[in-house]
Amino acid sequence: MADSVNLEVLSTRSGFNTAVRHIRRTMEINASTSDNNLGGILQEIEDEEMTSARVGLLLRMLLIDKLGYKTASTNLRTIVEDIGKLSAEFEKWHGVDLIAAYYHPEMGLLIANPKVPEELAGFGQLRKRELLVMYAGFMGQDVNDDCQKAASLAASMFEGAKVTVPPALLKGKFVVKKPKPKKAPSEPVKAKQTKTKTAAKPAAGAKPAAKAAAAVAPAPAKPAGGPVKMTPRYAVVVSNELFHNGNVEAWKRIVASYKAKHPNLEVFITTQGSGF
Repeated sequence: MADSVNLEVLSTRSGFNTAVRHIRRTMEINASTSDNNLGGILQEIEDEEMTSARVGLLLRMLLIDKLGYKTASTNLRTIVEDIGKLSAEFEKWHGVDLIAAYYHPEMGLLIANPKVPEELAGFGQLRKRELLVMYAGFMGQDVNDDCQKAASLAASMFEGAKVTVPPALLKGKFVVKKPKPKKAPSEPVKAKQTKTKTAAKPAAGAKPAAKAAAAVAPAPAKPAGGPVKMTPRYAVVVSNELFHNGNVEAWKRIVASYKAKHPNLEVFITTQGSGF
């Protein structure tokens, strides 16, 4: 019965194909985990099928089962806003590899290398009573008590605790790899102009300019897949009167218009204060 339940997804064609794609993607990622942080790897993936649920499966299988990473979890007891300082501290931990997983109430599971400020900033403001899990290990090498200590200390630092970091966590090879500078795109080779005039004149009533514009118009951008990032929340002071007499519907239309123009972005509106 247990085997039948575990393999039920393979009983349909779509389920089987989905499982195969997930296994192939897992094997590709697994090939890079021996010398790269899993959080950084997931940040670079653009795959619409790489949902929060599947990212959670990768963490469990690759980090826990395969690499033996130690974990520490906490339901945050306070709001965490200035996570830039945390990243500056974690960057000094050269003796251990760290991955942070934050379960955002709207955006789902977010993954980051906490030693990279840009990745950790993608969490935005960490909310009270939401789950945060820290993973610590040695990228395939045998783990020890230092890994469990690192995961526990890192989780407590998100809670605002002041900790004493053991020297063993500060010395090692697990440093942040700086991205390689991108090469400037080479200029396209210009075609040689000929002196022959063979172009036919446009037919009467035709609009060459409009046709040319349509030919070079860029195609609409496709939404990118892969793990999402969240910006910090921006405060806007609004009086309660603006929410009366149908203004909420106007806000909805504004958000819908913004998302139509920026299909890769999601907009979340939260409120703070009394009277709403």
